[in-house]
Amino acid sequence: MAKRGYHHGNLRQALVEAALDLIEARGPTGFSLSEASKQAGVTPAAVYRHFEGREDLIAEAALQGYEIFADVMQRAFDDGKPSALAAFEATGRAYLAFARRYPGHYIAMFESGISVNRTPQLAAASAHARGILEQAAYNLSLYLPADKRPPSSMFSAHILALSHGVVELYARNSPGTASQYPPEDLLETGIGIYLRGLGLLDADT
Repeated sequence: MAKRGYHHGNLRQALVEAALDLIEARGPTGFSLSEASKQAGVTPAAVYRHFEGREDLIAEAALQGYEIFADVMQRAFDDGKPSALAAFEATGRAYLAFARRYPGHYIAMFESGISVNRTPQLAAASAHARGILEQAAYNLSLYLPADKRPPSSMFSAHILALSHGVVELYARNSPGTASQYPPEDLLETGIGIYLRGLGLLDADT
């Protein structure tokens, strides 16, 4: 992997990018701050002007990941409009697309053990990203009778859990797991089954 290196005036971001490379290659606990500084092309002492420790560095990577994730989800949601169904299904696919395109960020967000409540900024970025899927779920749920309408937070949580499971088991080459079906197909059919169960798709759709 090519070394990105330090650019004057952007040391903090250079360290985040170095950490993302290392997270992707070794996992969130597989590197030290000194290795991140070497990857960024600076001295280890320079790291501590920006981050107190490795977890702070990973938390910043997660924060940036949630911001990118929200943008990806918002574009998917907007592209599906005006159809509530198309917008909702697009946000589910966007989760898988994000995990594929931004693996370092994905790991920092979901596999590092860093709590989204570590900082107010991280909590807000996480809530914003989740809120886009909740809005898509809410818009779609309006097609159901009020007494059969699940809370949008529960609705979206089910789809996030399904998406996360497909990513972790079948899109990130987890040891001992394999499927004869592409992850995209697994996710698409899983969402379809869920929506049929709610009565939002015809049985023969």
